[in-house]
Amino acid sequence: MAILPELSLLTAALAFFVLSLSKKLDPDKVKNTAIFFGIVTFVASLIAHGQETMMFFNSYSIDAYSQLFKVMIGFGIGVSLIFGQNLKDIDINVRPEYYMFLFLCGLGLMMLVSSVELISLFVSLELSSFALYILVPMRDDQTGVRVQMEAGIKYILFGVIATGFMLFGMSYIFGLTGTTYLKDIIPALQQISSQPAVIFAVVMVMIGFFYKLAVFPMHFWVPDIYQGASNETTGFIATVPKLGAVALLIRFITLLPEGSPFIVNLFIVLALGSMFYGNLCALVQKDVKRMLGFSGIAHAGFIVLGLLTMNETGYATAIYYISGYVVMNLACFLVLCNVSQKGENLNVEDLNGLHKRQPVLAFIFAVSLFALAGIPPFVGFMGKFMLLTNALQPMELKYIVLVVMAAFNTAIAIYYYLSLVRAAYTTDPEDRPDVEVDNFTQMVGVVLVLIIIIMGTLPSKLVAFAGTAVKTIM
Repeated sequence: MAILPELSLLTAALAFFVLSLSKKLDPDKVKNTAIFFGIVTFVASLIAHGQETMMFFNSYSIDAYSQLFKVMIGFGIGVSLIFGQNLKDIDINVRPEYYMFLFLCGLGLMMLVSSVELISLFVSLELSSFALYILVPMRDDQTGVRVQMEAGIKYILFGVIATGFMLFGMSYIFGLTGTTYLKDIIPALQQISSQPAVIFAVVMVMIGFFYKLAVFPMHFWVPDIYQGASNETTGFIATVPKLGAVALLIRFITLLPEGSPFIVNLFIVLALGSMFYGNLCALVQKDVKRMLGFSGIAHAGFIVLGLLTMNETGYATAIYYISGYVVMNLACFLVLCNVSQKGENLNVEDLNGLHKRQPVLAFIFAVSLFALAGIPPFVGFMGKFMLLTNALQPMELKYIVLVVMAAFNTAIAIYYYLSLVRAAYTTDPEDRPDVEVDNFTQMVGVVLVLIIIIMGTLPSKLVAFAGTAVKTIM
């Protein structure tokens, strides 16, 4: 029962492996099987929530912290499969393989959040990463421009570099402590926390997680991969893997004593760099996916605000924010995948007159963009407000400057988010066709909107719930 989510994902991957051997593929059968396993995975994660145990020689922890992230990962996988059910830009002959690698990536992420030993953590991270690397170049060559191949090569090259840094840091941690178990590493490192080698080792390890989260300066891959991958793949990359990155970052930051000056100053630089770089680059983008990619870099900077506090409240707020970010982005990509007629990338002008072409999608899109921009009463506003409030607690000059700069970046972001809303609501569709969406997909989009509103209006219980989960690892 405790590993029911992992077993459901493994079963799904094996099922699609068997389907990939078939010479005659029924697109509806493949699609329905994927949606079925996506829903089963989410239900399994709900059933397994509350289970607590240690497995595989104490290298795999089933606790409130890991199970919380598994619920969010299961939710993200399920929604991604629903809005990407048609896979317009993926050839029918490789769709079983596509779903197989997607479920393997999800399996790796679920293993990742439960791994409490360096080797098992590394294996889980690589399983999720390499499955994802394969999904990017599987996009169909419809336009004659093979940008997906370039994107796939860049993705794996940057990923390998990040992995190299991470392994180098892990070797230092093992050399300093003589163990690979996090529960033994924490007291060992705290005794020698003043040594530069400790800080160096932890930072090297966290580079691998910064890459997953797209934190500046480990952001290089984001815009090209978002643009080169299919819309469905980008929607998945932009959401679910970031949950695993946040889970691991929090685990590793707890290895250090609270208020470590070097780590705090490093995180301030990373937060400001991510916010300014992401928002300023997003201002000039015409491709909607590239714009969302740069905005994702900026949002990673806000998440770092919660991590630099190095306390339970900051971690809980960061979890609340990343869960809200996942829901907001899923809603955005639900709209993009359905507006795109043949799976092509959308420019801003392709959204013109969306309120007349498909009113429900226009409403879902507007709400998700308002939330990403940090406009009340949505989850984006409340998440940013709590992150800024927590970061301001020490009342030192550097924290005050950080919060002011973060608030300034929120104002910058409003411009390009609302430019998309303007295109959808204040322009005419001209000769663009109406958008056809099935009722089930529309219902899922409305549910996402309700979640965005509920999370924004009732944040205290959700943050408290996340705080309870964080206590299990501190």
